[in-house]
Amino acid sequence: MGLLQDKLSKFRLPQLYMEQGVYPYFREIDSHQDTEVIMDGKKVLMFGSNSYMGLTYDKRIIEAAIAATRKYGTGCAGSRFLNGTLDLHVQLEKELAEFVGKDDALVYSTGFTVNEGVVSCLTDRNDYIICDDRDHASIVDGRRLSFSTQLKYKHNDMEALEKELQKCKPESVKLIVVDGVFSMEGDLANLPEIVRLKEKYNASIMVDEAHGLGVFGHQGRGVCDHFGLTDQVDVIMGTFSKSLASIGGFVAADKDTINWLRHNSRSYIFSASNTPAATAAAREALHILKTEPERKANLWTITNYALDSFRQAGFEIGDTESPIIPLYVRDTDKTFEVTKLAFDEGIFINPVIPPACAPQDTLVRVALMATHTKEQVDYAVDKLTQCFKKLGILK
Repeated sequence: MGLLQDKLSKFRLPQLYMEQGVYPYFREIDSHQDTEVIMDGKKVLMFGSNSYMGLTYDKRIIEAAIAATRKYGTGCAGSRFLNGTLDLHVQLEKELAEFVGKDDALVYSTGFTVNEGVVSCLTDRNDYIICDDRDHASIVDGRRLSFSTQLKYKHNDMEALEKELQKCKPESVKLIVVDGVFSMEGDLANLPEIVRLKEKYNASIMVDEAHGLGVFGHQGRGVCDHFGLTDQVDVIMGTFSKSLASIGGFVAADKDTINWLRHNSRSYIFSASNTPAATAAAREALHILKTEPERKANLWTITNYALDSFRQAGFEIGDTESPIIPLYVRDTDKTFEVTKLAFDEGIFINPVIPPACAPQDTLVRVALMATHTKEQVDYAVDKLTQCFKKLGILK
């Protein structure tokens, strides 16, 4: 055994939880994703999906993906920069730019590679990147790849953000990068105040709309639209793997910014382009978002019902304002245990532990879809209450 293998063989934490029977990852699903899925031969209520619109098994989207595969094949065999650009990609980019209110857009292979490739190349050695300390891992990795000075501020603390801005040289570019909806806690960025500070300190703003698209704003245009601040936000990114029922991501901005990214963003230039099926699926889902407002309305009806139900049951759910509902546990072992107990009761939820959160903030994450029913929520609240009380988390 070499030194590398010897070092890595000492990583035994997953095996310890496997031995205890509470390892919660890579659970196999034997069906399409909906409010119910098949796992281990039984029906389980799915409260761990990011499919906010409930579109991942929509027949129109499936047919659009099949038709694109028949026309273009299964892949593009290269990057967008060289041989991998289809008219389908360009059409989707135009529609996305219009949807989020920007001049132009670029489609990437995943949402992660959007943040990785955009955040890392917009600024240079003389500039600053300023992030909320709970920004998504893709933003963290993007700023790590940048040569700019990197600053962080305490989550949604606008006084802390202002102090970081005061450290910056006035003549340098200052890029504030923030999640619109924070993916684990479900709360929103204080975008109105961030915009005020942007104008005060001549900064720029990039908003990650991964969990905002479909959920907030007119026709689901996102948190920027929700606050009426699209014009004040310089760069908007989003993903296809949530409300748009596919895989991929995009960035939208003014034409000069997109032109720069098109020729300098490494994760765009050096990655194979989105498959025809994924691109067509995202485009069809976007059309559905714009023409079926009842989906967003249903999502908010069930979200508000669930928020009230969990609060009344005594759960600690923090400051969430979205279909993402954190149930705080504040203990890693109990977080895994309650995930297992919930699964035994037929409820799929996701455990959240470091590095996705601080050690004292571990939680299980309940996520809602437009297709969930009040009966399903009632069942989940009742069974989760029992599980939490059994472990002494809920009094």
